[in-house]
Amino acid sequence: MQFREFGLILFVEHYEECIAFYRDILQLEVRNEKETLVKFQLPNGYLMVEQGGAESKQEKTREQNPTVLRFDVESLIPIVNQLEKRGVQFSERTLKFDWGTIAVFNDPDENRIELGEINGSISQHLKQDYT
Repeated sequence: MQFREFGLILFVEHYEECIAFYRDILQLEVRNEKETLVKFQLPNGYLMVEQGGAESKQEKTREQNPTVLRFDVESLIPIVNQLEKRGVQFSERTLKFDWGTIAVFNDPDENRIELGEINGSISQHLKQDYT
């Protein structure tokens, strides 16, 4: 099957706050904007933020939202430091695993977002698997 690109749609309750968060804090480029949705450009697709979701007072459980947004980066700590300067509060700055390290924070609707730094040998292996 041939797909043109990958897209993820995230329904949010605090629409304006979430748009500002993804645009201004994460600095995702706006690709398209309509009255009730904004499509942000990602390296291999898009993230569409749309009205109609439900907020939470704390990080959403997997039952409330079984999806986690993961943005893999080359070097985790400099990105974490940049985002902290923009007001992002991390629940975890460095969670280490055999395959790499993640940092965890939430958007204004308490959707979980992770930044991931994949170990070099695993990163090479993953690239080989997908080329």
